[in-house]
Amino acid sequence: MKIGIVGKPSSGKSTFFKAATLAEVEIGSRPFVTIKPNTGVGYVKVDCADKDFNVQCNPREGFCLDGKRFVAVELVDVAGLIPGSHEGRGMGNQFLSDLNQADVLVHVVDISGSTNEKGEEVGALKHDPLKDVEFLADELDMWYLEIMKKGWAKFSKRVSTENANIKKELAEQMSGLRVTEAMVDEVIRNLDLGGIREWSEEDMKKVASSLRKLSKPMIIACNKIDIEGAEYNYDKLVEKYPDLVAIKCSSEVELALREAAKDEIISYVPGSTSFKILKEVDAKKKKGLDFIMKFLEKNNTGVQEVLDHAVFDVLKYMCIFPGGVNKLEDKDGNVLPDCFLLRGGSTALDFAFALHTDIGKNFIRAIDVRTKRVIGKEAKLKNRDVIEIIVRK
Repeated sequence: MKIGIVGKPSSGKSTFFKAATLAEVEIGSRPFVTIKPNTGVGYVKVDCADKDFNVQCNPREGFCLDGKRFVAVELVDVAGLIPGSHEGRGMGNQFLSDLNQADVLVHVVDISGSTNEKGEEVGALKHDPLKDVEFLADELDMWYLEIMKKGWAKFSKRVSTENANIKKELAEQMSGLRVTEAMVDEVIRNLDLGGIREWSEEDMKKVASSLRKLSKPMIIACNKIDIEGAEYNYDKLVEKYPDLVAIKCSSEVELALREAAKDEIISYVPGSTSFKILKEVDAKKKKGLDFIMKFLEKNNTGVQEVLDHAVFDVLKYMCIFPGGVNKLEDKDGNVLPDCFLLRGGSTALDFAFALHTDIGKNFIRAIDVRTKRVIGKEAKLKNRDVIEIIVRK
């Protein structure tokens, strides 16, 4: 599973990415600072299962802070898009193609309106960020449409007017964008279009847009919310587009918090609305921390919230812990060392295969470690379940 970080240049994408991963990426307020996509590891947060057993976990990957387990996910920071990218403007199709690998997109928007459509600094409230939201959706829709239209005449002749093969044919044509036959079926049913030979240009645009929304769901990270006037733009955005998932965000504040925590200046759990100062700092750093503390009285920084929402609410994943009824430790003595992300609706057998192919093939039964009840291979698991798998010897 991959989360794609997208948006126009200088919107704060790379700062968001660094805040989420603490990776060393180039950050700057000029177009195309990110030329090649940066990839890194971010973390989603879930209540750790260890507190239910009165033990302290020892994660093999990720980490645990104050009872919150942080589970690794892959992030891709794609270079900035500008209007006309689908036609090759700017870095063009290279950027759009980089998005193919993403399961969900986070569109980082400069909600303060201080950068124009090209990513140039113009001053707070000098640019309408709603245009940025609209342009990126349009760029992606046109990208999907261009792919649909490649060989369209040949395709439409091959498919009957009764739509007998549309689902399969169109899904194969769009498979590079992770479009599935089920998605095509849902779109055609919802739009209630006639036979493919009857589709107008407008019909094709509707299909392309609908497939884009299903295969590349998007969250709006309303970045730079700490800048004066940004709240006004945020309110305007959610009023005009109430169906969008728009989360207030300050990547710079989150980055400052995580770097201070890394330097052991403060104690901070990502996503929290407070932190604790651990040692004295100079007047300049104290002023910065005071500003951040005041900011957190109203909001969290939004960075952790965006990642959590992308994985758990949009993609519908859940966290499952492997464990044993009589032993929560691995052979090295690590307590609850692993935590797996599985799609919602996954079964005990799905989890067994996620652990290892051989475990799945030799599955006998599973045990819910909390209740000590035996569950079958088709039993659907729940978020934060602790599961023991019994296999054939």
